[in-house]
Amino acid sequence: MSRTCVVAAGGTGGHMFPAEALAREMAGRGWRVILATDHRGEKFAHGFPADDRMFLDAATGRGPLGLIKAGLATLKGAGQARAAFRKADVRVVVGFGGYPSAPALIAALTARLPTVIHEQNAVLGRTNRLLAGRVDEVASGFPVGGRDGVHVVGSPVRPEIRPLFDRAWTPPTDGGPIRVLVTGGSQGARLLSEAVPEALAALPETLRRRLEVFQQSRAETLEAARQVYLDAGIRAEIAPFFRDMAGLLATTHLLVGRAGASTCAEIAVAATPSVLIPLAIATDDHQTQNARSLVEAGAAISVREAEATPERLASILRDVLADPARLTAMSAGARAVAIPDAAGRLADLVETTVAKRG
Repeated sequence: MSRTCVVAAGGTGGHMFPAEALAREMAGRGWRVILATDHRGEKFAHGFPADDRMFLDAATGRGPLGLIKAGLATLKGAGQARAAFRKADVRVVVGFGGYPSAPALIAALTARLPTVIHEQNAVLGRTNRLLAGRVDEVASGFPVGGRDGVHVVGSPVRPEIRPLFDRAWTPPTDGGPIRVLVTGGSQGARLLSEAVPEALAALPETLRRRLEVFQQSRAETLEAARQVYLDAGIRAEIAPFFRDMAGLLATTHLLVGRAGASTCAEIAVAATPSVLIPLAIATDDHQTQNARSLVEAGAAISVREAEATPERLASILRDVLADPARLTAMSAGARAVAIPDAAGRLADLVETTVAKRG
């Protein structure tokens, strides 16, 4: 039987996308892959590149009663996982954070199986923080402040994004179109859906008539954003979701969005200049920390949410979009901090961890 690797991840894209990238890499190395998640992750499970899937009981909670219920659910899920591990001859478990990853990791620890966790953000999430001192190895997408022994392997990106690193990014031509991609994110999306169109509409006409905007917008703000662009004479395509994100990134001159781990990793690989507005309510302000490496490399401008007014954004966007040389320098900065082979680096760490344990 092939060696079996369990990939455990929470039911959000931020956890699932890098888990999927590792799963593809491990399968390419001859491993059998099992996805472990909870029922919330079923929406991602259909297309996940795994030989099998296990849906484990898991929960999170607040307050004494909520925490007790969550603990009982997690222990039940861990029991389910241990039984499944024995049948599948599991050799290693890799967790990507989120409370649904906890049962599989706890089961692995009690069964004394090799364990690795990967933290996508620059700050350890709650589940990874609780388990970091118990697993064999900790990997991360960014340097994790205050922690020794963390392997900075980068954050694996979706397979369709990886080839963008190999193409040459080109700035806007003189008088040619300037393509702006606005990604909303699932949390705090209203600010981007409202402030960014108003900021772009406030740009000088010489810039506005060159703009081609692609903006993700939640359904309730879609029509309002569309009207702002229409009134400003800006060509814009607005949708709740763009399926071909790789195609858009391939021709984007500037991205405006949040600073989630996947976003930062993908725009670095795509060498895309960016204006990032970290989500203010993100736990431990991790999005600001995520953006730091891009900002320090000159690849991005980070704007605090409280300061992200249409007027402030218009000033920033005017200065950047009118300066192709600056956009070119920002693209070079993004490429300099990209880790396009993150999936391979993480797979190397997983295999090394298994080898060390015999």
